[in-house]
Amino acid sequence: MEITTLIPHIEALIFASDKPLTSLEITDLINQAFSFMDEKVELDKVESAVEGIVEKYNTEFYPFEVKMIGGGWQFLSKVPFHKTIAQLNGDKFLKKLSTAAMETLAIVAYKQPVTKGEIESIRGVNADYAVQRLLEKELIVISGRNEKQPGQPLLYSTSKNFMDYFGINSSDDLPTLSEVLAEQLIEPTIINNTELMEEAETTNLAVSENGELLPHNPDSNSDDENIPS
Repeated sequence: MEITTLIPHIEALIFASDKPLTSLEITDLINQAFSFMDEKVELDKVESAVEGIVEKYNTEFYPFEVKMIGGGWQFLSKVPFHKTIAQLNGDKFLKKLSTAAMETLAIVAYKQPVTKGEIESIRGVNADYAVQRLLEKELIVISGRNEKQPGQPLLYSTSKNFMDYFGINSSDDLPTLSEVLAEQLIEPTIINNTELMEEAETTNLAVSENGELLPHNPDSNSDDENIPS
């Protein structure tokens, strides 16, 4: 089967699927659909076809795209159209996670697998409600127990729904902490003290060999200006 013939069938599968489809799953489905053919479709041909589909929908003519999320391919609306699409579902679509839930989810995403006690240690508050809400929304899952800690507390990790929710393929696609912190502006501390400002204007300072600031009077003689060793 030629790639040009294969492409619309792959598009139909991705469009009709209620979950992301991997290239291997697409290959199996195509071969099932064309089981009457003697020649099987190979994985590499499907992957080449998917690359063509991705390139096709990346153009500005389409309000949607084919993107790899959660380990599979899926049709997604492009960012500029999110607000428009949100009007279809009103407040339910626009509802966001609370600050507490977002903070908890961020800790799980970057520290996973992590226990509830570790989450509470970082946030400084009880995390019972936030963890429960994230479990209900299926954004995190229980991934095991920490057998090294007393009581073997439960471990939490992000779920496949988490990747779908944020439109990423894996936790490796998350921005690094250094990138996140780099976006925060560091403002200088402003000292609004008139007396200190006047003193700074009238007093010259010298630096000792130990790095200490010493008051220095410019009217004094040269011997007084020498800094003791």
